[in-house]
This record gives sequence, C-alpha cells and structure tokens, in this order.
Amino acid sequence: MTGPGTKRARSIFNAPVGEWIAGPSMLNISAREIHVWKVDLSQRAVPDANAVLSFDELERASRFHFERDRQHFMIAHSALRIILARYLNLPPATLTFGQTEYGKPFLTNLEADGLLFNLSHSGDVAVIVVAREREVGVDVEFMRADFATAEVAEHFFSVAEIYTLSGLDPHQRPKAFFDCWTRKEAYVKARGEGLSMPLDQFDVSLAPGVEALMLGNRIDDAEKSRWTFQDLHVTQGYAAALVIENVQTPPRLSYFALTS
Repeated sequence: MTGPGTKRARSIFNAPVGEWIAGPSMLNISAREIHVWKVDLSQRAVPDANAVLSFDELERASRFHFERDRQHFMIAHSALRIILARYLNLPPATLTFGQTEYGKPFLTNLEADGLLFNLSHSGDVAVIVVAREREVGVDVEFMRADFATAEVAEHFFSVAEIYTLSGLDPHQRPKAFFDCWTRKEAYVKARGEGLSMPLDQFDVSLAPGVEALMLGNRIDDAEKSRWTFQDLHVTQGYAAALVIENVQTPPRLSYFALTS
C-alpha cells in the first residue's frame, strides 16, 4: 500500500493535539503496556548517522531523490534506534534487526526478549509504537488535499468503505478518507503480512463520530475480535492510527515525545 508520500502540500484538516510527555531516558515495558512515541522530524538534528545507523540503513537513505526525504528517513530510523535502546540499555548502534518473509522488521538482540515495535513517518512527523509480546501496527499520514480522491479510494478501499465515503458530505470526506487509510495501513502492518492480504477484503470504520474498529473481514471473521483500533492525535494536519493485538487484558497506553 503506497503512501501519500512527503510532498509539501496544504493539509485539509486540523486534528486536535494529544497530550505527549517527554520520554524517559531509560524505562521498562510490561506485556500490559503500549508505549507510543512521537518524533518531530523538522526540529531534530540528524545524529551522527555513520555512528548510529547500519550500512543497510545508510544505503536505503541514499536512494531517496530529495534531500529532505533522505534526512527524514535518517532521523526517523536513528530515533527508532535511540528509543529501542532505552528499553534494552544498549548503545543504539549495537541494535541488530531482522525481517520476516514479508519485510516486517524485528530485533535480533538477545536482550530484546519479546520487545516488538512498529514505525511510520510522513511529512515532518514519525510515530513509533513499542510493545511486549503482542503485535502492533501504526500509521501516520500528512493529510494532503490532492490525495484524498475517489480514484484513490476505489483503488485501495473496500466496496463498503467506498459506499460510506461517497455518502458523506463533501467537507467530511477528506478526514474520513485518511481515517480509513491509516486504520487499514496500521492493521496490515500489525499483521506483518504486507499486501498478501487484499485490502478490499476487510472493512474499517470511517464515518465521523464512529469509533475506530474493524467492521468486517471476509478472509477470517475472527480478526474483528483479535485487534483493537485506536486513533492517535499527533499534531495538526495529520491522521494516525494504532492497531493492537488483543492478548489477555487490555493494555495501558502511554504517549511520549522524543526530545533532543
């Protein structure tokens, strides 16, 4: 599922801003907690990338055509290492990652002990979610007015989602579009199976005033009860969603901002 990208454009909606506190320099996380981190990519200086990022990460960064996109990738992935290192009490450069067959990254350090994470970044914002022993997925998108079109929805959304979107008042559609987009993307990332699951085979809520949740799944109906959906209010002009695997008791969410 290709994202709207990082092109500078005017946002079409000003979302309420959530409460985020400065993240501790060292901390633990239990299986009953979810930690969500926000990173302002426009305010942070790029760390010494050669000392923090791996050769593979530096090579991936070099592929970006625009310098702004390259810098944002490097800041986001450096921030991911810095944050995860706080849980493991290790230097950020010593973290090692593997990938599933579908490309979802995971930590291979022995100290990780069930620590799971997911990263998303768009425009000037990155969001990182950290959990233990439960799958999570997150997506953040800058709400570009030129992306929330019926043509894009017809390509990525289900029939039920398109029907709901088309029935809304025109001024409601852009926000509903990005709510749908981020919820679907976060779910796909939580499952960790990429686009092997067709996007039109499950439905998420998107109508104004309706809580974030999965409404239907034509591949496996049990998926509706397996996951919890949560909207995130990161900053004005952005939509974001978090999807959490339901394991035992509902988790307690904490919201942190990575400060320089």
